[in-house]
Amino acid sequence: MSTVPAVPAVPAVPAVTLNNGVTVPQLGFGVFQVPDEDTAAAVTAALRAGYRSIDTAAVYGNEAGVGKALAASGIAREELFVTTKLWNADQGYDATLRAFDESLAKLGLDHVDLYLIHWPTPARDRYLDTWRALERLAADGRARAVGVSNFQPAHLRRLLEHSSLVPAVNQVELHPGLQQAELRAVHGELGIATEAWSPLAQGAVLGEEPIVTLAQRYGRSPAQIVLRWHLQLGNIVIPKSVTPSRIAENIDVFDFALTDEEMASLAALDRGLRTGPDPDAFN
Repeated sequence: MSTVPAVPAVPAVPAVTLNNGVTVPQLGFGVFQVPDEDTAAAVTAALRAGYRSIDTAAVYGNEAGVGKALAASGIAREELFVTTKLWNADQGYDATLRAFDESLAKLGLDHVDLYLIHWPTPARDRYLDTWRALERLAADGRARAVGVSNFQPAHLRRLLEHSSLVPAVNQVELHPGLQQAELRAVHGELGIATEAWSPLAQGAVLGEEPIVTLAQRYGRSPAQIVLRWHLQLGNIVIPKSVTPSRIAENIDVFDFALTDEEMASLAALDRGLRTGPDPDAFN
């Protein structure tokens, strides 16, 4: 089995402790929209750069590519944190368990570290039965932690009216243009970790004046400034790139910090900008 070359000398990624005691690296690597045939190379580059948390989903169609890279890495399984997600069409108790088995087979793993309901899909109204299946997966140890993605406050509260198991994570679109303050407050109240997808708004916020100014001040890229902002808010964050230099750049954000005033300047950029679907309408 091949081994990953020595990790560059970058500060260790801090860990976030979830509500069940499982720890997750605060900065991970996402593979949304990466073709399966390109995924193994991208994940390998991420592992070489020091990432140990990899985020995929059934609907991405690249779980097999992720699994290939993990198997070839030579990194011990306990050092890796692997997340995947259940697609909307597979919601429901029995269908969820079947879909989970399919994801595990593609990943080549006997468990995942985090399994998420990808969307609440309120018009389908199956997420309560789906959550029962995730409770079983957690009880069986096949998913070390379970959570949700794109759930709004009303979805979370309804879920908890019918379950004693609080989601460990809610992964949502979150970036300076869509800061989700109300939702983050609900997460804090309920003990749910906030994880940000599209943390750079697919580049839409990187030209904003406060971000550009801070990038020049610190000699960093605008993306590094935004990722640092996420980390200081306490978000778990999963940037995505297929370019090795950017993959390495995105994890090199632990040797500087923004001041309270600088954080406030980015807070002023919130304008309700969504790059993805509205969770209340998407099914």
